[in-house]
Amino acid sequence: MNRWWLGLLVAALGLLWAGSALAQRTEGDRAVAQGAYEAEVPVRNQTDAERKKGLAAALAQVLVNMTGDRAALARGGVREELADADSYVESYDYRQDEGVGSAGAPSYQTKLVVRFKQDAVNDLIDLLGLPSWPQPRPKPVLWLAIDDGSGPRLVGLGQANAARSVLDQARARGYALGLPSGDAAEQAAVGAIWRGDTTAVAALSRRYSPPIQLLGKMRRTPGQWQVDWILVDGGKVLNRWQTSSADARRAMAGGADGAADALYRRYARAGSGGSGGTFRVQIAGLRDADDYLRVAGYLGGISIVRRISPVLATPDQLDLELELSTGIANFSRYVGRGSVLVAVPADPSTGDTGGSTRFRLAGG
Repeated sequence: MNRWWLGLLVAALGLLWAGSALAQRTEGDRAVAQGAYEAEVPVRNQTDAERKKGLAAALAQVLVNMTGDRAALARGGVREELADADSYVESYDYRQDEGVGSAGAPSYQTKLVVRFKQDAVNDLIDLLGLPSWPQPRPKPVLWLAIDDGSGPRLVGLGQANAARSVLDQARARGYALGLPSGDAAEQAAVGAIWRGDTTAVAALSRRYSPPIQLLGKMRRTPGQWQVDWILVDGGKVLNRWQTSSADARRAMAGGADGAADALYRRYARAGSGGSGGTFRVQIAGLRDADDYLRVAGYLGGISIVRRISPVLATPDQLDLELELSTGIANFSRYVGRGSVLVAVPADPSTGDTGGSTRFRLAGG
């Protein structure tokens, strides 16, 4: 009988590994993304298939925004959850952006604007053990000097549109950049920015808060734009990097990414739940083949479960080895959200130290 149960379970895992159907969505009435849990992404049309891809891209943007970590999308379980992005959606809408093409003709770009469920996204970050860059986040002052061939000039509040790409990219990474007022004293500081004199720029920044400065020295070189960046926090240089592109906007936007990466490394908190690995779990309360199939299908749909290895099966209990992308504590929290498995606490009176590795089938 033991061998028969194991064979049934292995077959069930192969048949039921695919995830559940996409959830029904509710169309919202917001046409502009606002806040950390909202995103807007370009789509080619408004078909279901294109929307599904757009929702995944929007959730990816929000996860990078919330964690501050561009590598978060490569962590275990994230890709599977992106495929089920619609289950995290609170509402969505479309917007048509009109522009002018290179030939002067009007052009149109459809944007999918998505608002995600805040608690669901927070639970996902916690479940997957992703890092967290706490809110509110610092707002560095951007000291950007641009030389287009007529000498370097400071970009102040009055010239905000000239720095639009770096300001927008900062917002896409979940924080904001401020610009200096651009008065005469600050305009005279262009030389300090060009020299990379962080002390002089920090002195000018004392009127602003917090004491974080992003210095950018942007100049035209043959065939492209080049920007040298320095991020300073409390007088300490956190990062130096260089960006370049034939597109001035792209070269400028790289400053926001480099600053976000450095601020993330300094201020982010590690995820909870422990490291991934292989853990043995016991599941009790199984009464028949349908219960075994129910457990197999449920575990096969959990994104943090990389591999399931049956160890022992009896008529009422199943022992498994689960390879998880995060710790067993996160797995226990995940199953606690559903209605399939219930964690069984350890019983000290019997010497049971299984703790969160013991479960029973709900209703079993």
